[in-house]
Amino acid sequence: MTLPADRLQQIAHRFAELEARMASGQLEGEAFVQASRDYAELEPVAKAAAEVQAMREEQVSLTEMLGDPEMKAMAEEELADLRQRLPAAERALSLAMLPRDEADARPAMLEIRAGTGGDEAALFAGDLYRMYERFAATQGWKVEPVSMNASEVGGFKEIVANVTGQNVFRKLKFESGVHRVQRVPVTESGGRIHTSAATVAVLPEPSEVDMTIDDNDLRIDIYRSSGAGGQHVNTTDSAVRITHVPTGIVVAMQDERSQHKNRAKAMQVLRARLYEARRAEAHGAEAEARKAMVGSGDRSERIRTYNFPQGRVTDHRIGLTLHKLPEILEGTGLGELIDALTTEDEAKRLAALGE
Repeated sequence: MTLPADRLQQIAHRFAELEARMASGQLEGEAFVQASRDYAELEPVAKAAAEVQAMREEQVSLTEMLGDPEMKAMAEEELADLRQRLPAAERALSLAMLPRDEADARPAMLEIRAGTGGDEAALFAGDLYRMYERFAATQGWKVEPVSMNASEVGGFKEIVANVTGQNVFRKLKFESGVHRVQRVPVTESGGRIHTSAATVAVLPEPSEVDMTIDDNDLRIDIYRSSGAGGQHVNTTDSAVRITHVPTGIVVAMQDERSQHKNRAKAMQVLRARLYEARRAEAHGAEAEARKAMVGSGDRSERIRTYNFPQGRVTDHRIGLTLHKLPEILEGTGLGELIDALTTEDEAKRLAALGE
C-alpha cells in the first residue's frame, strides 16, 4: 500500500503537534497520560513516514540529476539502490499503521488440555507445555504454573500457566486451537500409529484495573480438596470454586493448601477468561476485520499436526510444513512457525486495508 504525499504530511503534522503539546508543560493528569499514549502510538508511524518522505524526495532530486552528463552515472547508481530500498520502507510504514491489538503487550494465561486419545493425549499435552516453556526461555519470559492436573502415566490432563515478559500475547496468540499428534505410543506393542489431540488456549491477562469484577456477580463455594487415588488429601476446606453468575463461567482451584491462595489464583484465571470473552464479543462486532486474521482463536479449530514418523510439523492455516519436529518441540524451532504466522497475518491485514 503506497501512501500519498498529503497523507505523509498529515502524519508529520499530527506528530509535531503532539510533540509541541508534550513539551509545553501545560498538560496535567489524565490529559498528560492520554497525550503520552498518543505520542507513543504515533512515534513509530511518524518515523517510518519521515523515512519514506525523505526517500521520495531524494528520488525526485536524483531523477533531476539524470539530465546532467557529469552526474548521470552517479545518479543512476544511487537511484537503482533507492528503488530497491523504497518498497521495504513503504511496507514498514504500512505495517506501522496497522491497527494494533491492545492486548499484544500483555502477559498471557496458557491453558493446555488433553483431548481425544486418553493417556497418549495427556503425554502430548505435557510435550506441548514443555515446548512453550522452552520457547519462553529463549524469549526471556517467565512461566509459572497456576494449576495442573497430572496424568498417572505422565503429562497432564490439564495445565494452566501464567506467562510474563515482553510481547507475550503478540507472539503466542496464534497458538490457540487444537494441536494433533500422530505417533506410536510407548504403550503400543504393535507399532501402530495413533492420532490424539490437545487443546491450547492463550488468553491475554488483564490487570484488575482493566477487568473489574463485581463481587455481587460471584458465587463462591469452598470445599475439601481431593487428591489422586486418595493421596495428598487436604484435611481442610481450602479448595475454591468461583462461578461468575452473569456468564456462567466457572473456575475451580485446589492446588494450594491455602484457601486464600486458591481464591487468588481462581480470580486470576476468571479475570482472563472474562476479558477474552469481552474481546471475542468485540471481534464478533468486527467480523469483517476478524476474517483477515490468520486464526480465529477458536479452540475447536484444528490448527497444527505433529507427525513423529515423518519428523514434520504442519500448520494447516498457512499450509506450512517444517521437517524439524525435534527442534520445534525443543522450543528453538517454534519461533520460525510463529514468525511465519505473524507475517501471513500482517499480509492479510494489509491486503484488507487496501481494499
